[in-house]
Amino acid sequence: MWRTPGGRGYIMLAVMSAAFGLAYFGNQAIFTNYFQGVLHLQGPMFGYITAIREVPGFFLVFLTALFYRVSQQRLTAFALVALGVGLGGFVLAYDFWTVIPWVLISSVGVHIVLQTQYSLGMTLTEESQSGAVLGKMAAILQGGALAGTAIILFVFLLNLSSFHPVFLVLGGISLVGAVAIVGFPHLQRGRLSGATLVPRRLVFRRDYRYYYLLSALDGARQQLFFSFGLWVLVNHFRLSVASICIVLLAAAIVGMVSSSWAGRMIDRYGERRILYLINVAYIVALGGYALANNVILACFFFVVSNFLMPLSPIGATTYLRKIAVPEDIAPTLAMGATFLHATAIVVPVMAGIVLNFVGYQVPFFIACGFAGLGIVVILRLDPSAQRSAARVAMDASRHA
Repeated sequence: MWRTPGGRGYIMLAVMSAAFGLAYFGNQAIFTNYFQGVLHLQGPMFGYITAIREVPGFFLVFLTALFYRVSQQRLTAFALVALGVGLGGFVLAYDFWTVIPWVLISSVGVHIVLQTQYSLGMTLTEESQSGAVLGKMAAILQGGALAGTAIILFVFLLNLSSFHPVFLVLGGISLVGAVAIVGFPHLQRGRLSGATLVPRRLVFRRDYRYYYLLSALDGARQQLFFSFGLWVLVNHFRLSVASICIVLLAAAIVGMVSSSWAGRMIDRYGERRILYLINVAYIVALGGYALANNVILACFFFVVSNFLMPLSPIGATTYLRKIAVPEDIAPTLAMGATFLHATAIVVPVMAGIVLNFVGYQVPFFIACGFAGLGIVVILRLDPSAQRSAARVAMDASRHA
């Protein structure tokens, strides 16, 4: 596989995805217990810290515009360095205010990688196989998550370490991912390209309105779950770090086994049908999580919801590739991330305020409502009829 540029790119992206998954999800496995047990944050503060964490995602379109001449691979490497520095910086925090700078720095890294991994992944293959490749990368990322969570489970079960050394190790693993991706070849449709594709600085087009809507609704639903999902297990059901790791291990195993299959289903049956089923499943899973009256049911619905999370962005991204020209994809992904995080900033804060007066179930019912609105948008998707004017011209030129 190393003998072809596409093969080398695939392996480099796979190593980066695994390292990113290990560092990011390893952090996910411990940060709730760390914030509550060491920094003494309370329930509503989790909504506030989530909103702060999503601010870099909101400004991602402007960061992308600023670095639009920097190649995607170098930008990804920079992002992984930022993630490593941010994770390492957690050891210097001692309360809500001192953890904020490190949350922001690590968040810059996370949000850039979450965007650029899709644009890099789509250069590895033809359009008709985009879902399969992105699904495989999601499975590899989940494999990294599985490894990271298993290591942390082992460490905390045997009391081999405390939180601070673990954060430093996770930061170092993120730097490994940066080294792996910096040499990623310049590809188009899986073949070596003679020139680097320079994306446009900013893209905001009516042609891509459904992609923007899907991103905004995904952000609202997703961040409600991210803000309060683990908090419910820790605060309401009293799960320890080891127990949380077991739940996340189950989620990672399900994701690793199923993500590649889900990507192939998107290629085979189209985005509208699969995204519709995903959002129906969201309503069932999030509603079930809110109503679960015992820890086993709650953990089951948590695993299902966690598995569904990466599938919506894959479907939205393959839809975008079918209607946009190549130079529009990276900046449009960034614009979609900005819409996603506009809702991701506002909704958790409002839910955190509401949480002072109502039960923890209410944010999950609100998330079900956003999934219902997503279904309304999904039923209007028609990639062949919704291509941008530039894409129509490009396809006509290619066929001629």
